Amino acid sequence: MEVAIAGGHGQIARLLGKRLAAEGNGVLGLIRNPDHEADLHADGIEPVICDLEADHDLAAAVQGADAVVFAAGAGPGSGAERKQTMDLGGAVKLIDAAKETGIRRYLMISSRGAGNPPPPGEGDVFGEYLRAKGAADQALEASGLEYTIVRPGGLTDGEPTGRVELGSGFDGGNIPRADVAAVLHACLFLPHTIDWTFDVISGETPIDEALASL
Repeated sequence: MEVAIAGGHGQIARLLGKRLAAEGNGVLGLIRNPDHEADLHADGIEPVICDLEADHDLAAAVQGADAVVFAAGAGPGSGAERKQTMDLGGAVKLIDAAKETGIRRYLMISSRGAGNPPPPGEGDVFGEYLRAKGAADQALEASGLEYTIVRPGGLTDGEPTGRVELGSGFDGGNIPRADVAAVLHACLFLPHTIDWTFDVISGETPIDEALASL
């Protein structure tokens, strides 16, 4: 399998890409900053310079992939405008590129709360982030692509547990980034996870068992 990951230098993206590459899969990491190329090469990931907010040929960047993963984001400290141009606009550009190149499989890293974001004008920048993520999720669900939308709780750098709880509308709960990467990895190889949107936090159920219950 060949997988193109938008936001390829992000922590979850690198964990996922490194795992896929170690198994012999081809991994393209879409990055904006050439200074990050060496990190991706070290992970076994092929870096592709592509700015999701610029007028780059995103279709050319993902050409030949079997699946795409949207792991990009405006990041902490960015303003409300970048939530729209990156968290929403970048995701939609990747949808369009997948359609143009015939890629059917699309995995989205979303956020807990994106399914019920605050009304416009409420929630400050974080509210704008949730609205952008929610709109991106809706665009993917309506795209006709084979989607899986994963909405993790609060992200930590803790050691992976391999155990999760899946559902919707969780009020709290955290999850290590490594476990989110493991969930995404499993979804790539489980056809029954196509056309599912779910929240994920740390729990007591092994990842494969939790996904088997979808």
